[in-house]
Amino acid sequence: MTLARFTLAITLCLAATSSSAAEPTLADALKVIQGKQFVDLTHSFSPTTPVWSGFGQATMSAACDSKTHRPFTIEQDGFRTIFYSLVGQYGTHVDPPAHFRADGLTMDQIPLEDMILPLVVFDVTPMLGSDPNHALSVDDIKAWEKAHGRVPAGAFAALRTDMYKDWESNPQRFKRSPFPAWSLAAIKFLFEERKVTAIGHEALDTDTTESMDSETWILKQNHFQIEAMANLDKVPPTGAVIVVTWPKVEHGFGFPARAFAILP
Repeated sequence: MTLARFTLAITLCLAATSSSAAEPTLADALKVIQGKQFVDLTHSFSPTTPVWSGFGQATMSAACDSKTHRPFTIEQDGFRTIFYSLVGQYGTHVDPPAHFRADGLTMDQIPLEDMILPLVVFDVTPMLGSDPNHALSVDDIKAWEKAHGRVPAGAFAALRTDMYKDWESNPQRFKRSPFPAWSLAAIKFLFEERKVTAIGHEALDTDTTESMDSETWILKQNHFQIEAMANLDKVPPTGAVIVVTWPKVEHGFGFPARAFAILP
């Protein structure tokens, strides 16, 4: 082999090694993720869980044999299971566009890619002392951006109000109205100007208007949202990732969801 060919072979080998080293594998990514802190953003739900009065509480009972109507038990059958009766919008849940839009995306049509997103958290708790029902404004978002940088395109935007702390301890207070919420102007700014993918909040509704202006706009624009979130006070304003998913109900209009954050 000539010196020129030997040099070329070494160069190609080094280039291939360098290229390979620059490409992290899924195993590398998983190792990084497993070393991070996880925060559950989901409430447990039960028959006493806060819910919109128009829906009513869930019921849960032992599932029975369809012929004998005897409840299945571990002692007699080797297993047990529960029969659940609840509205889709129960507990921490997803509102797909089809909830408000006849031709909107249903739960099973929302892309998998939209279930893992950069997470930004807008904290309005400092404002609640003087304005208990503060609605996040465009000015609030711009002030947040001065401190934390521009809201990234494709993000999941969450509204921290600390309402979740009343979920179990004081459910009547949790269901209060009015409550701290999103303004329609802020919602439009986030989706139209910052191109976020979805939003979430701690309350059972997006806003406090009689016509549900913000919620109606979001869903009719074919975006989804997560309601009744928890533990947003344990997540930084930016840098985390949210993972959120739900059962794949065919043509579903809403269902309890599971959401968690992976901290930076």
